[in-house]
Parts: sequence; structure tokens; C-alpha cells
Amino acid sequence: MTAMSIFLPEIADVAEFVNIMSQFRYEAQLHVGSYSVDAKSIMGIFTLDREQPLQLELQTADEEALSELSERLSRFLCNPVH
Repeated sequence: MTAMSIFLPEIADVAEFVNIMSQFRYEAQLHVGSYSVDAKSIMGIFTLDREQPLQLELQTADEEALSELSERLSRFLCNPVH
């Protein structure tokens, strides 16, 4: 499992994000606190509080796919908070 923080403040961001995610075969969830939704569900994402970063969890160990996905999602990625 791999996790990354993303930010989807605008409606267009959600639509683009779901379009990108649907092109990848593996399972992915978005989390805010204890609430989670399918990362490929536009309606599910709209139920989340998008004014804060969302935690994206990916269910794959395929490094090549993760690298491609990270590149395609780069505009939505947040800097890690320590």
C-alpha cells in the first residue's frame, strides 16, 4: 500500500482526478479522518471536506504504475507535513 496527500479544491479538479484514477486498475481510497470513499467515485469525493488535504491510499506495489500515477497527479499532490 502507498499513500499520498492530495488537494482537490475545485469541481474541475475532482473531475480530472477521477478521470485519471479510472485509468488505473488497482483499488484506491480517499480518506479524511475516519471517513473514506472510493477514489474513482466522483459522487463519493463530493461527500468529503475538500477544503483540506485528502489522504489517497493505493492498493498496489507496482512501482512503474505508481510512478506514472504520481506524475499524472503531480498538480494535486501536497507537500508532506512533518
